[in-house]
Amino acid sequence: MDTPGDEFMKYRSPLVSRYASKEMSYNFSDRKKFTTWRKLWIYLAKAEKALGLPITDAQVAEMESHAEDVDFAMAAEEEKRLRHDVMAHVHTFAHCCPTAAPIIHLGATSCYVGDNTFCIGNPGFSRLAQLARVIDRLATFAEKYADLPTLGFTHYQPAQLTTVGKRSCLWLQDLTMDMRNLQRARDDLRFRGVKGTTGTQASFLQCGYVLARSRHVRMPICLSRAYLVTGQTYSRKVDIDSLSVLASLGATVHKICTDIRLLANLKEIEEPFEKEQIGSSAMPYKRNPMRAERCCSLSRHLVALLSDPLQTASVQWLERTLDDSANRRISLAESFLTADIILSTLQNITEGLVVYPKVIERHIRHELPFMATENLIMAMVKAGGNRQDCHEKIRVLSQQAAAVVKQEGGDNDLLARVKADPYFAPILGELDTLLDPKTFIGRAPQQVSRFLSEEVYPLLEPFKEKMNVKIELEL
Repeated sequence: MDTPGDEFMKYRSPLVSRYASKEMSYNFSDRKKFTTWRKLWIYLAKAEKALGLPITDAQVAEMESHAEDVDFAMAAEEEKRLRHDVMAHVHTFAHCCPTAAPIIHLGATSCYVGDNTFCIGNPGFSRLAQLARVIDRLATFAEKYADLPTLGFTHYQPAQLTTVGKRSCLWLQDLTMDMRNLQRARDDLRFRGVKGTTGTQASFLQCGYVLARSRHVRMPICLSRAYLVTGQTYSRKVDIDSLSVLASLGATVHKICTDIRLLANLKEIEEPFEKEQIGSSAMPYKRNPMRAERCCSLSRHLVALLSDPLQTASVQWLERTLDDSANRRISLAESFLTADIILSTLQNITEGLVVYPKVIERHIRHELPFMATENLIMAMVKAGGNRQDCHEKIRVLSQQAAAVVKQEGGDNDLLARVKADPYFAPILGELDTLLDPKTFIGRAPQQVSRFLSEEVYPLLEPFKEKMNVKIELEL
């Protein structure tokens, strides 16, 4: 018998022991799995009874009365003896249901409980509300900072200005695509049905019935459709479909959190940092973006997990081969657990993002003189100057200013050089207007407003009653 502390003597998945929510951890627990198997056997018995098989109300009632009291120790011993997990639980269920024992799992195959448990209990798509909350928090952030100018970056080099809100809309656009993909995958998921060992329903014909078979079993499970054809299993491309949308979400979260990490390095944006939080064991001043780093780390794992169902589906033999089973036990659970973790962590980040406008303003001041050169040329031409002469003047002054920045480590003094050059006297009174950062952001604020109103807020409408849940991370 295990003694207290024994759990620390064996490997525990950090996905459950450190990060995942209690709800998602329960969804992949043995209790949830095996009580669902029992419910499926009850649905099967009821359907068989309705179709005329000699199954009594007493047998069904006996099964229902023991649906939740799983003897896990007995099941483990049975599996050691039988080397078959489904039959181990058939025997365990039969032990507490002696009257119903002869009709438990009647005509079914292991995939009746295995595949259908994933279909009807698939927990990943129940996290749509969690994704909606992340989108909601970022939408609020985008609206608040819709017109706050900030340096844009291409190739991680300073580029034309954008706004803090517009940049977050790029993140939102990817997340809304993930939302639609998840909803589509959820809606496409079907009940595997009850089709026997090779999908032909032959075993049920031997029992004298088959018509409306899947319809009778499916109805209590609230899935609108069943797969019309299967082998012994549903097509393993179903797993690809489910996990590919999660992997796509992982790619989105990795990109968002990488951006946050880059901006944290510039001290323009930071994730939440708690009062007693330690950034580094060696450097006490550090404020490492550990939440964003965690999201990136786990997102890579989520993306990598997609290779499992891809390979599994490609190597299935004819109507069935068992080399999918052990892999699916790991890849399916870990994918949904990981998606749960990165969503909860990202929600926590988006609920506490901190923006430093003064730092952003300083960075703009440092780069804007170079970006404003075209505006200066246009203003000089309007004042009667020659475009080519002006271009040459600014080229020379810009290179001198760049040398100060790069070779001497000084500030960008291009504007001081422009002001000191008599050639630019006609436009000196316009410089403040020409260099106003808000004249460099184009239609970014209007784009934010339209995107939120036309694409984001309508997508969130079905989840409006679930928006008040906040996330506090334990680790």
